[in-house]
Amino acid sequence: MSTNVKLILNLKRKALLLSYITVGYNILEGVVSIIVGELAGSIALVGFGLDSFVESLSGGVMIWRFRKHGEISEEKLEQMEKKATKLVAYTFFILAAYILYESISTLILQEIPEPSLFGIIIAIVSIIVMPVLFYQKYKTGKALGSRSLVADSKETLACLFLSLALLIGLGANYLFSLWQADPIVGIIIVVFLVREGYKTIKEEALETD
Repeated sequence: MSTNVKLILNLKRKALLLSYITVGYNILEGVVSIIVGELAGSIALVGFGLDSFVESLSGGVMIWRFRKHGEISEEKLEQMEKKATKLVAYTFFILAAYILYESISTLILQEIPEPSLFGIIIAIVSIIVMPVLFYQKYKTGKALGSRSLVADSKETLACLFLSLALLIGLGANYLFSLWQADPIVGIIIVVFLVREGYKTIKEEALETD
């Protein structure tokens, strides 16, 4: 086996490992965020957790793609990936509608969320983990020439910015009792979800053309 072939195989194994880590972390983050968010009445935390599940779907597509590579034709892989990508895009819109409704209801009815130190810790951990995952996936994707892995790495980078918004919202409520910051961050998450859903559909359409 040539050195170049070995390098490509190692990169594919690394891409698969990074995808497993991404999915595992996002599922754990999603479960914990939703539980803590429900207990504190924080729509921002619940929305963040739901977004983590959508991100795990995206990572799942990457796992499937790299596991099936070489087993079925590239054309069949592309067709199946496009269907999965559409599912992820529509999920973004469904979650956005739910979080927008909950955020506006919280503001109008003044359903004051409890300050959540645990939620702040979740945001901080995400801010630490996401840059590392982004860099490793982006570097591996570029080395493999994999557009899908590079795109997935950018989703991870977007999660970093979302984590920063969450930290600001939860921190404002915890330190200064600015409970309005929580549903406002929920609305920011809605904008992010709609943007990501639209971008995903647009990119998929361009690739089809």
